[in-house]
Amino acid sequence: MSIFTPTNQVRLTNVAVVRMKKSGKRFEIACYKNKVLSWRNELERDLDEVLQTHAVFINVSKGQVAKREDLMKAFGTEDTTEICKKILAKGELQVSEKERAGQLDQVFKDVARIVADMCVNPANKRPYPPGVLERAMKDIHFSVKPGRSTKQQALEVIRQLKETMPIERALMRLRVQVGAADAQRLRPRITPFIKVVESETWNDDLELECLADPGSFRELSELLSKETRGRASLDVLSLKEVEEGDEKLE
Repeated sequence: MSIFTPTNQVRLTNVAVVRMKKSGKRFEIACYKNKVLSWRNELERDLDEVLQTHAVFINVSKGQVAKREDLMKAFGTEDTTEICKKILAKGELQVSEKERAGQLDQVFKDVARIVADMCVNPANKRPYPPGVLERAMKDIHFSVKPGRSTKQQALEVIRQLKETMPIERALMRLRVQVGAADAQRLRPRITPFIKVVESETWNDDLELECLADPGSFRELSELLSKETRGRASLDVLSLKEVEEGDEKLE
């Protein structure tokens, strides 16, 4: 589709329209195809890679730009960039059924890729290939939810896949350092966060290298910060502990 905008004589091509109705009026923005979902899933962060123009329209196909007073009444601002962000976040993407199916299929593949990056087979610590996870997701009849981020959906599908196959979050390798004044008191409270202790050194203070579930990192960090008033340190040595090679699911 090619759209001509008489206000600035710019021909817009490869257009995806996002529409929002507010204060009794219709507002539209012109985006690049395949970029709207990437923005909503936080895979694309450059707004100029998403928007064809920062103008707000009442009808993109006719090139009719919204009046400033209508924007102010509906959005409380005339800042078109901020308005575009609001429409991007909550507006309705206008696509054909074929395009919608293609976009949902791409999100499905993105979710599988994120799961593959986050998880391993607990028996041998090897990651599953995305293709294997896609088949497993189809077997449990997982369906994409367009309004949620791919990260949120990946976490949800991991919980569902655990019921049908051996899979768990890959562990993080951490280094914990606690000073002598707090080490003895805090060591028992650190234990619940640790899956595997790789080394533990005491020289009055405590230095611990361990494997931990990524989901517990924030809570452990908050505990150390609060209980030592920032004197302890928590370092990520590797984001995930995996064995080389891909796991195959027969």
